[in-house]
Amino acid sequence: MSEPTEALFYHLERQPLDRVLPILVERTLERGWRAVIQAGSDDKVEALNTLLWAYNEDGFLPHGTAADGPPARQPVFLTTTDDCPNDATVRFLVDGTVARNHTRYRRLVYLFDGHDANAVGSARAEWKVAKAAGCTVTYWQQNRDGKWERKA
Repeated sequence: MSEPTEALFYHLERQPLDRVLPILVERTLERGWRAVIQAGSDDKVEALNTLLWAYNEDGFLPHGTAADGPPARQPVFLTTTDDCPNDATVRFLVDGTVARNHTRYRRLVYLFDGHDANAVGSARAEWKVAKAAGCTVTYWQQNRDGKWERKA
């Protein structure tokens, strides 16, 4: 039997999504995994597309959208839907998006704004859904030094 999906919840309070997401995606690629990033709107996908090209002066994170040719060739695919055209093992969920399939991935990574009560409420609800689906769930929060600590 395969390992259960890990659902990781990142409570963003000290740093915004634009600072946290590229680092997590970079670590995902370093492990040899592929990723899908699901956002809530086409505008957010475009903003993330720009971010991943320009977040680091020394390089970029290889990625694409449906407009960039065959999705299967993209190590990181940006979308607004729940598809997985690049055979990803990790799904990043931002902008309040939620997973529709809790068993397809090795990891589901929820990133939510800790200063937005609706986002926190949605994350709590999705925690329960992921746990009921058999996922191993963990909650991460940054300490004062900016390091991520597992809180649950």
